[in-house]
Amino acid sequence: MVVFPNAKINLGLNITSKRPDGFHDIETLLYPVAFRDILEILPSETGKLEFQVTGLPVPGDLSGNLCTRAYNLLAEEHTIQPARMHLHKIIPMGAGLGGGSSDAAFTIKLLNDLFSIGLSSEQMMDYARRLGSDCPFFIENSPALATGRGDQLKQFSSVLSGYSCMIVLPPIHVNTAEAYAGVTPKEPIEPIREVLSRSLNEWKDSLFNDFQKTVFSRFPQVSNIKDQLYSAGAIYASMSGSGSAVYGIFHGEAPGAELFPGFLTWSGAL
Repeated sequence: MVVFPNAKINLGLNITSKRPDGFHDIETLLYPVAFRDILEILPSETGKLEFQVTGLPVPGDLSGNLCTRAYNLLAEEHTIQPARMHLHKIIPMGAGLGGGSSDAAFTIKLLNDLFSIGLSSEQMMDYARRLGSDCPFFIENSPALATGRGDQLKQFSSVLSGYSCMIVLPPIHVNTAEAYAGVTPKEPIEPIREVLSRSLNEWKDSLFNDFQKTVFSRFPQVSNIKDQLYSAGAIYASMSGSGSAVYGIFHGEAPGAELFPGFLTWSGAL
């Protein structure tokens, strides 16, 4: 069985407080985009779990990859046979696009189908929360207002239907912990849901990502990409998550890769 774990972008991102458990409370609108990895899972013929990665290199021990962790999490509580998993990595890591979280969530969903475990969406979301804050979002994989650590989700309207998106990925890895360290948590002047209720043309001056100030000061190239997207006609542009990916929202068709020669880009409908 083959699935295509997709990325997400953040429409606004407010870091509202530091939690006693060391995490942060946030507020953001998570929005799926069709920039995808490829994941295949089949029953193993060797009697043991097998995991292969192609495409973009994945650092670290593959036994700690979120896909294998998702398998082991389900195998601890359900009778499932060993699996052979092949992940073709296309979504870069450290970009703020949630690629690893998506891979984990799609692993849970695919194992649930492949081995007829019978988990509900809510049960799969509970497992996903144990793997990472972004993971539960990709179970239902539809626009959602995320609060708490980012794992408390409330479904939201598809505010970008009919628009297109361009994502630009500079060769910069942003450490999430360092990005958080550069932000002073505060309550926003206006909740994200209220900003998003207005015309998209008004978002530029009222929909913010709290990570941008720190990341832009350290990596001016990321800030320049945002400026270039506006110059190319974007209605709204922002960094996604803690970066370094930057996206622009456009009427009609988004620009092609020639706008950013030498950079990895993705363009498509929303």
